[in-house]
Formats: sequence, C-alpha cells, structure tokens
Amino acid sequence: MAWDPFTDSFAMPGSTAHDAAARPSSPAAAPPRGAPPDHFASAPAAPAASAVGPFPQSARPFPGPADGDPEVPPGPHPPASGLPAPASAPSSSGARRPRGGRDAGALWESYGVRGPRGGDRTGPESSRTPGRARVRRPNGASAAGRPGGRDPFLDNARFLLVVLVVLGHNWTPVADAMRGVEAASLLVYSFHLPALALLCGHLSRSFTARPDQIRRLLTHVLVPYLVFEAAYAGMETLFWDRPFTVTPTRPAFVCWFLAALFVWRLTAPLWRAVRWPVVFAAALSVGAGFTDLGNELALPQLLMYWPWFVLGLRLRADQLRPLRHRAARRWALPVMAAAAVGAWWAAPRVSLDWLLMEAGAHELGMRPLLYVGVRLGLFAVGAVLVAAFLALVPAHRTGYTVLGACALYPFLLHGLVVKAVEKAGGYQAVLTGGLLAVVGTTVLACGLAVLLGLPHVRQVLWPLVEPPFPGWLRGRPVRADGATPDAQAAGAAAPGAPGAEAGAGPGAGAGAGVRAPGGVGGGATVSGAMVPGAAGPGAPGPGVMVPGAAGPDAGGRSVAGGGIPAAGRPTGDWLAMGG
Repeated sequence: MAWDPFTDSFAMPGSTAHDAAARPSSPAAAPPRGAPPDHFASAPAAPAASAVGPFPQSARPFPGPADGDPEVPPGPHPPASGLPAPASAPSSSGARRPRGGRDAGALWESYGVRGPRGGDRTGPESSRTPGRARVRRPNGASAAGRPGGRDPFLDNARFLLVVLVVLGHNWTPVADAMRGVEAASLLVYSFHLPALALLCGHLSRSFTARPDQIRRLLTHVLVPYLVFEAAYAGMETLFWDRPFTVTPTRPAFVCWFLAALFVWRLTAPLWRAVRWPVVFAAALSVGAGFTDLGNELALPQLLMYWPWFVLGLRLRADQLRPLRHRAARRWALPVMAAAAVGAWWAAPRVSLDWLLMEAGAHELGMRPLLYVGVRLGLFAVGAVLVAAFLALVPAHRTGYTVLGACALYPFLLHGLVVKAVEKAGGYQAVLTGGLLAVVGTTVLACGLAVLLGLPHVRQVLWPLVEPPFPGWLRGRPVRADGATPDAQAAGAAAPGAPGAEAGAGPGAGAGAGVRAPGGVGGGATVSGAMVPGAAGPGAPGPGVMVPGAAGPDAGGRSVAGGGIPAAGRPTGDWLAMGG
C-alpha cells in the first residue's frame, strides 16, 4: 500500500479504477432495490471490460440500428441471407434484450431501477450496467479524492511544494547578493512551508494513533529522520573534515520538518478535544517567540508552524472545493502578481528570518507588541497566498502527478546535492555568472526534483527511505479490556453466546471489530467479533482485520484479503501519514 506522510491518501499498488466493480461496496456488485432473489441467483455473468470509458461494455446480441437508421422493434430479428432468426433469449440467460424496448423498460421498472433514457440510444453510454450511475466530478476530480485511487490535486500540490523547497535551498546561497533572487525567496518562503504544514494537517484528520498508524509513523518519518541525520553528518565529515557525530536532538537541514511532523501527528488527536484549536495554536506559536527554546528538536519552527497544521486538521474536504473553481484561479493570479511586487519592495527592507521561523522577538530586536502585530500580519498574508497557490494547482492528472506520490525522495535527497555543490564552489560560480546563471540554476533545481523522484532512485534507496516494519516487532492486537482477538473469536463462536443473533443482523455488543477468517463482508456481532457466514454489518472498533477477511475496515477503506498491507515495496509515498 502506498503511503505518504504529507497526505492521508492510500492506493493499493496495481489497482485501477476498473477494480471498483469487483469490490463488495461497488454499486454494480449489489442487487438493485426490489429485485427478486431468484433473478440474481441466475443472473448473467459480468460483461467484459471495454476500452471505451471506465464502464463495462458487453457485446450486443443483435446488430441493432445505427445512428439515423429507422427504429428496429424489439423481439426476434427477421432472417438475413437465408439464415434463421436467433431465438429470443430468456431473462436469466447471458444475452441481453435490446434496450429501449417496452419489455426492457418494464423489466427495469419492476426492479426499481430507472431505465435508459432516449429510447433506442446506442453506444457506450447505453450499454452501461443497470444500476450504475454516472458520477460527475467538478473540475476533473472530487474534493475528497477518487474512489479507490489517489486524488491528483493532492499529488500535484505535493510535488509543486517540494519543487519550491528545492528552489528555495538553491536560491538562498545567492539571495543576499541579488535583489531579484532575494525577492523570489521572500515570496516562496511566505507560503510554501505553511502550505506544506496545512496539507499535512488536512490529511491527518483520520489519525487516531492506532497501532498500524503508529507503525507507519515510525517507519516513514522517524526512521528516515535518523538515517538522514547520519547522512548529513557524514557529509560534514567528508567535505569539511568535522568529527562524525549524529545529534538527533538537533535536526540537520531539512530533517527539522520530519521531527516537527512526528510531533504534529502524535498530537493530532489532542486538538479534537480543544475548543477553538486554531486560536489556541496561534497563541502558542506567537508565545514561542518570547521564549529561549534554542535549537533542540527544532522547537521554534515546530511551534511557529503548528497553527498551519492545526488549521489543515480542522478543514474539511468540501471547504477546499471552491479553490478548484475557475473563478478562484482568476483571482489567484492577480494575488500572486501583487505578492511578487510586494516581495520586490520588501527585499532590501525585510529579513528572511521572519519567514524562516527560527528567531524570536529578542533575536529580531522587536518590541513585544510590534512583534505580535507582525506575526499576526504574516498569518493573514500567508493564508491568502496559500489559498492562491492551491487555486493554481491543477485538479486533473498531469505529467508530474505520479511524482507527487514519491515526494519524500527529492525532499530528503536534494539537501545532499546542495551540500556537495556548496563545497565544490558552485554557488560562487552562480554569483559570478549573474542573472543567466541564476536562471540555469533554477532550471537545474527543477530537474533535480524530477530526477530524484524517478523509479530507478526509489528502487535503490527505498530500504532507507521507506523501510518495512519488522514482523518480529509487530505486537498482537489487544482490546481495551485486555482480551486478545483469539479469545474474543473463541467466545463468539460458542453457541448461545449472549448478545448474538441467529441468522442476520448486528449483535448487541460493540467491540474490537475483528473479522474471522473466511468471513465475507460482515457478520453477526458477538462481543465485537465477526462470525463467519453471518450477514450484516459488524460492530465498530479499532479495525483489526484477520487475514482472509474482506470488507471495509474502521477507517472506511475497502480491504480485501487481510487488513495488513504488504511491506517492503518501493512506492515512495510519503507526504501521507494516513489513518
């Protein structure tokens, strides 16, 4: 399963949109409302998939009229070229009746399903499976993401933000000597890190600190943090002859974001218990500017960027949908243009330390009231620019959408390249070359972000960036009352267990939601366990899935063949930490 610490998007490797028809929750798999059971006992086999659209197509039993031809009445066709007419197929056979006829409409009406519109319409639209509704998504993608896949809007935003991170680190060494580069740095740093933190928070809403979520947090955030702390320490030793010392409490280069993300995700459930969490986080962020936190665990940046994470945690998917409309793009361009003009004006007057969030009021030499006013103003400006940036992000699939699912690789690896170029004197050459050299550096930085996300890089480095969780460290799931799933299932299988119902329907108890092997979909609930063969939904719980079961887990995602995803696959999906 692909997983990315900046988002909560999941995608099973190798799955496509055509797999939705085979899922238990697919509309095509469920019988239409009011259909008699004996009809579906002898229902025809599913039609073969076609290359025309995502809907399954089937071969028509009769030639049928083409566009503009006179209407052909339903029923057997007359013989052609001396051949006998084919016999009319019964309703239980695999052949379909011609659509648009009276018999077909009556059959659909008897099942409570609206028949096809337009009478004798032909073509791909008229050959869809009965009961399968067309879904219209605004602007090419739904706000909540595509069913069974990834939302291209989120992947596009992730990749573009990581490109801005790479550009910012390549501009910083020459920003002080060139006003245009300094203005570009001010513009980028005013919104790209807030947008990244907001995106992480928005897609952390389902994080509840379940064991599987904690394991992903350890393998996709904590382990890469320690690995690249050692890598950056090795760069210091190799290029600057400094002693090799790994100091996890003082993050190096971009690793501070991983340390902050680890803390943000662990505390995400706490913000649901706080009234006005965004206001409280903003007060905590401003108050951090009056304390001497040092550089331990990047606490200044962790606290000062925290309100953006909490804001994303409180945002719903429908609240971001207006940013995908064309009207939002029309106002986003003038906003960005005005921000660029403002950054040019502020370049010689405003220090970049205000946007890096590493210095407090004392280091900046500001009086308390003035510092508070400036910080609140930066929050307002950042919110407008973040909204403008998201409005400019394409909502459809692009050539770089796939790179957004593996953004951790360029995010972590580009720092090693920047350090090597700095040691080789590359940025001194950029200063000598002037504006043309800066343009070349910008193009190379964008190419570097693309190059570090290619599959060849991921296949080599995935054990360091996305290591699997060791099986011998995986604990057994335990209920809140201390009972194990084995004991729970054993108690549920006993005949006459209290709270169980014979046949179908949920039981009286709500518990861990364990699905027994062989169970399909759901079952009668007996102390929270799923009884094999029973029909009906199970009780809500932590969503522990026993291998062999099929159905949705507690997070609402469809899981087939076990709830534990396969580990050890170089998917590169990191800006997610999903629940």
